[in-house]
Amino acid sequence: MGTIALILVVVFVLLLVMNVPIAVSIALATFFAILADGMDPTIVVAAKMANGVNSFALLAIPFFILSGHLMGRGGMARRLIDFAGTLVGFLPGGLAYVNTLTCMLFGSISGSAGAAVSSVGGFMIPEMNRKGYNREFNVAVTTTAATTGLLIPPSNVMIVYSVAAGSVSIAAMFMAGILPGIVMGLFIMLVCGGFAFKKKYACEERSNIKEILISFKRAFLSLFLIVVVIGGILAGIFTATEAAAIAVVYAFFLTVVVYREIPLKEISGLLLQTGITTAVVMLLIGASSGMSWIMTMANIPQTVSAALIGLSNNPIVILLTINVLLLCVGTFMDMTPAILIFTPIFLPVVTSLGMHPVHFGIIMIANLCIGLCTPPVGTCLFIGCGVGNTTIAKVTKTMLPFFGSMIVALMVITYIPATSLWLPVQSKQLKKVDVEKCKFMKMKEEPMVDVLSTAK
Repeated sequence: MGTIALILVVVFVLLLVMNVPIAVSIALATFFAILADGMDPTIVVAAKMANGVNSFALLAIPFFILSGHLMGRGGMARRLIDFAGTLVGFLPGGLAYVNTLTCMLFGSISGSAGAAVSSVGGFMIPEMNRKGYNREFNVAVTTTAATTGLLIPPSNVMIVYSVAAGSVSIAAMFMAGILPGIVMGLFIMLVCGGFAFKKKYACEERSNIKEILISFKRAFLSLFLIVVVIGGILAGIFTATEAAAIAVVYAFFLTVVVYREIPLKEISGLLLQTGITTAVVMLLIGASSGMSWIMTMANIPQTVSAALIGLSNNPIVILLTINVLLLCVGTFMDMTPAILIFTPIFLPVVTSLGMHPVHFGIIMIANLCIGLCTPPVGTCLFIGCGVGNTTIAKVTKTMLPFFGSMIVALMVITYIPATSLWLPVQSKQLKKVDVEKCKFMKMKEEPMVDVLSTAK
């Protein structure tokens, strides 16, 4: 089995270096690994890819993608910017806080970091440039703040993790991401405050209660989507997949009928964009499912688990190692394949440490969010630089303090389980007794023996 693992890794890395699309790299690496094992790769790869996307939960992804496109094009961002401006615009460097808060709100509604960068950044970056803010700083704020929308529900990557991890509740993941998303946003705001103090950025005029209420009224229908989706799931009215379909209907009605920002003739184009994006995501999911299967056949997850557990008896060290590995992975791999490939590898390790799978899912997503802001595969960074009309080389230096704040937030999320687990327990998406059984930060001998024995 060692030969199969070697072929899988070498072919995959070689294809990535050759700049082959990641979905094709994953599929070809799986193909050659299965061929080396003596099976017919054409049949096995096709079967595993088909099984990988044959999940009812994954139907939520195209719906959330479509609702994100509708929201990004439908004027929601401008209303959220106005509302955020009345709340935090009076602070020194107020537009940076407005930018961050708007990205958090818009990301939580659309579930798309890329849509947040383009929609919010399309207005906020030129406005901040006009007010004398540094261009690279403006891009850095927008790029990093947009990733908080992947933690604050609804979020497609949470659905992908739930499928990859097996029996993890999507509703529990949605509730678990709220506080970590807020924590990440607050740490980004701290960096904004530091820049504002150093550069002496001005503050906007303080809004009175009447102005706040008026801006809230304009943004209310947009914000109410969060209540519809999350409230409906928590109340048991519909599943996460059904909630995604309802989000599309609501977004369509709001942007086409109420706001009238999207003419009916543009709907076909949005449907086409949704189909293309969905095809890319599903191809990644299918290819990654095949790779996950052959990795299990080659005992790669068990071998990695045994190696990490043998590295140290300290759970802090093991989790720090996993976070470092995921940070490295995030710099050259998109979130979806990274979650599908590395969840089966690391999940047995963290559960042996007494960590709940929901907690680890939030850690993994928070970690890989940083990768969206780093070259060479940083999707949000590329979009931000395009919107801000600057280059990655110029932005990178300004991004460093933001990277530091996101890593500190990641450590908080990692080593304070209540950040992720308190809300799911309070909302009854997780049973308190089940969470209490997961005594994180306390090594248990029996699970360690189980992991080591399966590696043999």
